Amino acid sequence: MIRRILLSGLALLVLAVAVLAFVISNTADCPSGPVATSGGETMSAVIYRCYGSPDVLEYTTVDKPVPEANEVLIKVVAAGVNPLDWHYMRGSPYLLRLFAGTGAPDDYRMGVDFAGTVVATGPEVTRFKVGDEVFGGAAGAFGEYVVRSENRALAHKPDNVSFEEAAGVPIAAITALQALRDHGQLKPGQRVLINGASGGVGTYAVQIAKAMGAHVSGVCSGRNVEMVTSIGADQVFNYKQENYTESGQSFDLIVDMIGNHGPLANRQVLTPEGRLVMVGGAKGNWLAPFYNLIATTLTNPFVSQELTSFTATLTGEDMAELAALMADGKLRTVIDKVYPLADTAEAVRYSESGRVRGKIVISHP
Repeated sequence: MIRRILLSGLALLVLAVAVLAFVISNTADCPSGPVATSGGETMSAVIYRCYGSPDVLEYTTVDKPVPEANEVLIKVVAAGVNPLDWHYMRGSPYLLRLFAGTGAPDDYRMGVDFAGTVVATGPEVTRFKVGDEVFGGAAGAFGEYVVRSENRALAHKPDNVSFEEAAGVPIAAITALQALRDHGQLKPGQRVLINGASGGVGTYAVQIAKAMGAHVSGVCSGRNVEMVTSIGADQVFNYKQENYTESGQSFDLIVDMIGNHGPLANRQVLTPEGRLVMVGGAKGNWLAPFYNLIATTLTNPFVSQELTSFTATLTGEDMAELAALMADGKLRTVIDKVYPLADTAEAVRYSESGRVRGKIVISHP
């Protein structure tokens, strides 16, 4: 009797998982027709109304956002492209669709990182005024205008930084900052290795670690060695010629954006009290993107080092800290390519290639 109950329960569990997998992996057809519906002011924007390749991105006309009492309306001058954008575009990994929408996205807006000028404010706004040049993160950055609460991820843009440079900062630089400061607990004089030093997060991580007083080693391909050295790396490993896990060196902190060496291989070159922070994950629709999280969680209780994986949180405080670093000349954006808003699909396609040096930026009309 008990055996029958257990088998029935297991069968129901398997059925439930199968149904859930079918629901979240199902992709609806793209609708057609206009998006703007309010009858008010409109703007140009790049949106997505179904999941898929960059071909699903539409350059079209949508309703212009209206700021609420504690929000500011920003005319976007430039926007940054991140892997997060194509993860949402593809609805991948499929578990993401539990939050973004099953079958099709609940919110058609695309893009997060932006830089621009405040053109209107709600009556409760006190920190920003019309004319302020700002940068931050908000849904819909691939549009002519965005709204953002003044208490969220928004900061004044330093005068010595262009809109294009500022637009690349929010997600990537905050990820680098939180990896080094919060999860890596980096201290002056420590040795840190950045695996993926030529990418979006990596180029900021090299500079922030240097600003924090660390000895910085970067890992990249041969074509990027000179660039990674120019932004502050004390040592650079060309991964096509040498394997840092076999270098005989030891590091107090490894920040790994690539994941081509597992936690056990990385800990071989960590000091006894060292830390490994894994950022992001492999491509895949199911478990591959969560491998780093699973591997570090299972390994951590059995080793002396601290192994962790995390997802960054955009905050106004961290935006202000990054603004101060830029104002002091300690942080700059390495821009690979700039695309016009109408060519955002090609920018996202290039982002998916994995060959980006630094950041891709969208320049708005």
